[in-house]
Amino acid sequence: MAYRKVLLLSFLKPVIELEYQLEKLDKMSEGSLLSAKKQLDVIKKNLLSLKKDIFNSLTPLQRLHLVRQSDRPTTLDYISYIMNDWIELHGDRGGTEDPALVVGVGKLSNQTVVFIGHQRGKDTKDNVIRNFGMASPGGYRKALRLMKHANKFNFPILTFIDTPGAWAGIEAEKLGQGEAIAVNLREMFSLNVPIICTIIGEGGSGGALGIGIADRILMLQYAVYTVATPEACAAILWKDSKKSLVAAESLKITSYDLKILGIIDNIIEEPLGGSQADPVYASSMIKNQLILELDNLLQLSNEDRKQLRYDKFRKIGTFYEN
Repeated sequence: MAYRKVLLLSFLKPVIELEYQLEKLDKMSEGSLLSAKKQLDVIKKNLLSLKKDIFNSLTPLQRLHLVRQSDRPTTLDYISYIMNDWIELHGDRGGTEDPALVVGVGKLSNQTVVFIGHQRGKDTKDNVIRNFGMASPGGYRKALRLMKHANKFNFPILTFIDTPGAWAGIEAEKLGQGEAIAVNLREMFSLNVPIICTIIGEGGSGGALGIGIADRILMLQYAVYTVATPEACAAILWKDSKKSLVAAESLKITSYDLKILGIIDNIIEEPLGGSQADPVYASSMIKNQLILELDNLLQLSNEDRKQLRYDKFRKIGTFYEN
């Protein structure tokens, strides 16, 4: 199953071929054949070199395809590794429960925190239930309920972004999608507690921003963060979704571009091959960075944090020209 998933990405075909050769030689080497072991070492070396070359030169669109893979860890996967103890909570207290956005309370090291994150599915059936990680108005209101709870009891807030965008269906509009996201933006600026946002996969449009106002914005190395998906951008600008490669380059969606632009604060290293190659290692890197950032934020007063949060977003998009 894992191979079938990876084969969907054409740029990984050379890696798959080498891994297949490696597997065959592994079986041959069980007889302690010296020649087979030598070939094995050579292929392992070539495989590592090839992987490094490929993942060091991924285009923005290839990064997007990588983080859309169904074997990539989700919010709940990371929570189970990061938190010492945690419980998921449900409902917006207004009659809806949105599975596309998960919330709860947990322990990060010795600190009680509230977590909020988009949740994609692991297969087609699960994705239908989770609406492919596209949250409804009820999801954003559920998130706001937990944020207010965190503010009341002085719990830091950790958000995890992984969505192509908010649900854009007619029913979502009837239920006030735009208003739900706008209220979250306003309220997140006013919260007294520290807020740390981590983009773990695809961060798309207002669906990402609905839980994306934070004191510190972190981003996994291969994740993407964009005002619109490259496919949507190409369709809007050129009426041709096939120009998504050009759109992805122009949108500056990679972690390195966004760090230079000052939109994110830190890039979290991923294992070679992406977080799906080693979720435990990826989770440990996220956990270490979250603890470090949280310790620093807790040193500041509430007013200082809120002012810095406000200034941070006011500066986004500022540029100078002669």
